[in-house]
Amino acid sequence: MSHTTPSTYRGRFAPSPTGALHAGSLVAAMASFLDARAHDGLWLIRIEDIDPPRDIPGAGEAILDTLFRLGLTSDEPVVWQHDRYDAYEAALAHLDTQGLVYGCACSRKEAAARAVALGLAPSVYPGTCREGTHGRPVRAIRFRTTADPITFTDRLCGVYTQNVEREVGDFVLKRADGLWAYQLAAITDDIEAGVTDVVRGADLLDNTPRQIALIRALGGTVPRYCHLPLVLNHDGQKLSKQQGATPLNPDDLMGELEHAWTHLGFPTLGADSIADFWRTALPLWQARFGQ
Repeated sequence: MSHTTPSTYRGRFAPSPTGALHAGSLVAAMASFLDARAHDGLWLIRIEDIDPPRDIPGAGEAILDTLFRLGLTSDEPVVWQHDRYDAYEAALAHLDTQGLVYGCACSRKEAAARAVALGLAPSVYPGTCREGTHGRPVRAIRFRTTADPITFTDRLCGVYTQNVEREVGDFVLKRADGLWAYQLAAITDDIEAGVTDVVRGADLLDNTPRQIALIRALGGTVPRYCHLPLVLNHDGQKLSKQQGATPLNPDDLMGELEHAWTHLGFPTLGADSIADFWRTALPLWQARFGQ
């Protein structure tokens, strides 16, 4: 498959338009932006709008507007995943030619019951349809994993190893409802954009081995990873739109920036303006993470 050959640092921020930008999203945007600037690189924005049942009309545009007000703009045209379906189809076809995908007839309930019967966690796909669906109609398309553990070194979290086959199982690339799964869409876009560095929340740390497997299968270059501490709500849950995260306060964007900055382990800057905030924050980030 075609992709951009990275010649410099290329980072990205990839929000889903399921609601307004919130504090957890801002942490990821801030860190990925500063890391790109600290490495004299490019910072890209991608709107991951491939889940119509969850996507909110106008939310993508609202996110971009808030980012603009925060001084965060993409160095290249913003990518909208709803324009990229042909690329995902091509990526799936490429994997199919290698024998790395297959049709699955299992419902989630069936797969979970089979996994438990085999002594696996209910979230692990037990490989029921690996050798065919035996006449049952195909519901989803899965990626065929291997028994080889995948190990990578995260810039913050250190060495991480996962046996995807045993701990996750063959994962979905195209859903039963016909929509593209996050893993395939995100990795196809990262490869074609030549992304060299992924800076994001630690909730995606255990997704990374799956993504590395896909990158290798699609002929891409595995980027560096940096998984950030999560912003949690009062119940200790990840701050997210699904958990009712409060949108950023449009009347106190400086306060929102300072809050995100201190969450990342830095002292309050007391900047006079948004432009002054970024000027002051960059050398501090560069001193800590610029290697």
